Amino acid sequence: MLAAALAPARTAPTRTAFWTRLLPLLALLACVTRVPSFVRPLWNPDEGYLAVQARLLTQGGHLYDTVVDRKPPLLPWLYEGAFALCGSGSLTPLRVLAVLAQLLTALLLVSIARRRWGDGAGRTAGVLYLLVSVGLNPEDAQAATFEVFILPCTAAAVWCADRGRWGAAGAAVAAAFLTKQTGGAVLLPVALLLHRHGTSRAGPLRLAAGLTVPVLGAALLTDPAGFLFWTVTGSAAYASFTGSELHVLVRALTNTAILAGASAGLLPPVVRSLRTARSGAADLWLWLASSAAAVALGFHFFGHYYLQLTAPLALLATRALHVLPRERRVRAVLTSACCCACFLVWGLFAARADLAHAQRLATALEHRTKSADRVLVWGIHPETYWLAGRTPATRFLTAGLLTNYSGGRDGPQVGEKYAVAGTWPVFRREMSAHSPALVVDDSRGQPYAPARVPTLRRLLESRYEEIARVDGAVLYTRLPGE
Repeated sequence: MLAAALAPARTAPTRTAFWTRLLPLLALLACVTRVPSFVRPLWNPDEGYLAVQARLLTQGGHLYDTVVDRKPPLLPWLYEGAFALCGSGSLTPLRVLAVLAQLLTALLLVSIARRRWGDGAGRTAGVLYLLVSVGLNPEDAQAATFEVFILPCTAAAVWCADRGRWGAAGAAVAAAFLTKQTGGAVLLPVALLLHRHGTSRAGPLRLAAGLTVPVLGAALLTDPAGFLFWTVTGSAAYASFTGSELHVLVRALTNTAILAGASAGLLPPVVRSLRTARSGAADLWLWLASSAAAVALGFHFFGHYYLQLTAPLALLATRALHVLPRERRVRAVLTSACCCACFLVWGLFAARADLAHAQRLATALEHRTKSADRVLVWGIHPETYWLAGRTPATRFLTAGLLTNYSGGRDGPQVGEKYAVAGTWPVFRREMSAHSPALVVDDSRGQPYAPARVPTLRRLLESRYEEIARVDGAVLYTRLPGE
C-alpha cells in the first residue's frame, strides 16, 4: 500500500485526482498511527492538567486567575470547547482532534513538497511524516497535548510563507505560539522566506499584523497582565537546570536516541544531502534548527518536545530522496513503516504505572469525599482530580508551581523560595477561603515533600490528621471543628 502510494502515476493526474487518491491513504495512516492513543484514559500529566483546567473553565473559571498554568490559552480553550460539547468525562474527542491535527500537518507537508519537487515527493512527505510522528515514547507521542497541535500551525506558517501569504503566515505563527510558546520558533524560517521573496514593505507589515493581532486578542480575552506573566515573565526559574545537569543530559540523550531510531529511514538520506548540496533548502534547515532550539529551551528535553522536529525532518528527507532512484524511496518508507509498527506495538502494550497509581488515588478520593468537596492533591499528577471528579482547593494544580519541581528536575532548587513569584500568599488565602476536606500527600519521597515545605507542613500539623495510606500516598482529613 505504501509502495503504491510512492509510485509515479502513468499519466499526469489533475489536481483533484492527486488529492482524491492520496487523501484516503493518509487519513487511514493517520488513524492507524494514533490507535494506541485510544486505549488509555490519558497518557501523561499534561493531558491531566489540561483536563482539570478545562473542567474548571466550563464551570466558570477564568484563565490566569482562578485557573493557571505556564502555557498560552489556545489548547485549554480547545479542551474546554470539547468538554462543553461532549462532556468532561472522556478525552476521546481530543484524541479525534489529534488525529485530525496530524492529518492536516501531513497534508500541508504534501502540498509544500509537491510544489517544490513534484507529485511523488508530495506523497513521500505525507507518508514519511505520519510514520515518524509516533516515533517516541507512547506517553509523549500518543497524548493529545501541546506539540501535536503546534505541528499543523507551524506547517501552515511555512505553507503560507512559501506562497507569499504573509498575513496568513503571521496568523499561523501566532496560533503556534498561542498553543505553546516554543511554537513561535517557526517565525525564523518564515522570516527567511520573506527575505527570499524580496517583497515590498507591505509583506513585513502583513506578517507583523498577522502575528500580533491574534496574540493581543488572546491577551485581552484573558487578562493582559496575567497572560504576560504566566506565558513569558513568570517562568525564569523553570528554565534553570542547576544541580540537575546529569539528569537532564541522560533524558536528552535518551529521547534523541529514540527519535533517531524511529527516523532510521529518514536520517541516512538527510545526512547524505549534507555531503552534497544544501541549496534550495535553507528555510527547511532553519526550520529544523529553530525546532531543535525549541526542544532545548528550558533544558527539560521531555520526549514530546521532540515532536516539533518531525515535520522539517520529513521534508528534508523527502528533498534528499526525490533525486534518488525509486528503490531508495521505497526502502526509506518501508524502514519507517517497520519502525512505526514497533512504536505502535509499544503503545498498545506499554504499562502505565503512574496512571494506575492516579486511578487508585482517585478511587480513594471518591470514597472518602462528597462530589461537592474540594480536595488538595500535593503532587505532580493533576489527573487525580479529573479521574476522581473532585474540584481542586487551589488554582495551583501541581506542587511544581509552588516549589519549582517538575518531572524533569532532581536538583536542589526545589522549595518555597523557588516558587513562581506570588503563589504562596495566594495559596494560603485559598486554604483559608475553602479549606480542603481531604489532603493527599503524593510526594512519596520527592524533594517537594511537606517536611521540606514549611507552610504546608504547618497546615497539616495544625488542622489535619492522617487517616490512611494508599499506594505510598498519605491521606489527611480535617480535624473536628476545623
